[in-house]
Amino acid sequence: MSHTGITAINEKVREESAFLAPLRAELESVIIGQRYLLDRLLIGLLANGHLLLEGVPGLAKTLAVKTLAAAIHTDFRRIQFTPDLLPADLIGTQIYNPQLADFGTRKGPIFANLILADEINRAPAKVQSALLEAMQERQVTIADQTFPLPDPFLVLATQNPIEQEGTYPLPEAQVDRFMLKLVIDYPTREEERRILDANARTHVEHHVRPVIEPDLLLRARAVVDEIYVDDKIKDYILSIVFASRDPRAAGLPALHDHIRYGASPRATLYLTIAASAHAFLQGRGYVTPQDVKSIAPDVLRHRIIPSFEAEAEEITSEHIVTTLLNELPVP
Repeated sequence: MSHTGITAINEKVREESAFLAPLRAELESVIIGQRYLLDRLLIGLLANGHLLLEGVPGLAKTLAVKTLAAAIHTDFRRIQFTPDLLPADLIGTQIYNPQLADFGTRKGPIFANLILADEINRAPAKVQSALLEAMQERQVTIADQTFPLPDPFLVLATQNPIEQEGTYPLPEAQVDRFMLKLVIDYPTREEERRILDANARTHVEHHVRPVIEPDLLLRARAVVDEIYVDDKIKDYILSIVFASRDPRAAGLPALHDHIRYGASPRATLYLTIAASAHAFLQGRGYVTPQDVKSIAPDVLRHRIIPSFEAEAEEITSEHIVTTLLNELPVP
């Protein structure tokens, strides 16, 4: 692309990303610290990709999503996943109306713009499957009728770490539907002190103003699609994904025995789109290798499955992704 073309996209990004500053300020007025989480939530919105959030209870995962929904002025539903939840509780069902002697459709809570699927790994497989079908198809079938889901439609699912009791691990094929998997860590000591000062009361109210409308977000997405991705960046993304499938061919024989399954083709697409959204957040109209490296762990950590040998040596998918990013040549 010509220099003038990139300048034009840069200008467009600057104009359309103006809403990010007030939106961030509103989010940070409620959520202390957790900059990584807030940035990735914004990337999910901009890239039109669902997010899976993993972390121990009490790290403000639910609060962050509720605050985001309130700040964007969208319909929001929180669905608490439990072992006795049924697919109809999620997508809706048909109810018989005796006056009309006919069945009417009652839509479920999935018909909202932002869905918080809280503790998704506490529900059985058929409920997880119903949610993930809605995520993939962006539509729901109730009896013989198909209903489109609203736009924007974004699922933010939280899960406790799998080793905790009473959970149903998400199958790899279903986890692959999530664009990003975020691992949320504890706040720093300074951040936790600020949380203490702000919230150590018997009653805490969070007043969140809606600072942007959904149509502004849809316009921003159109700009993300225009962000320039050079051929060298595309080749770099392909190198990362293909190295996860065949490390030996990529000159990383040490990883060969550590990977059972590499990243799927979805990883290639999602890494490109998410890197473009990351560039948009930085106010740039083009993707750099650093955008790819910044977002790659979130796109790949749930798509690369370590081998049994790797698990025996306590080598996680995080280690594998870090090795790929450190060892592969950067354009």
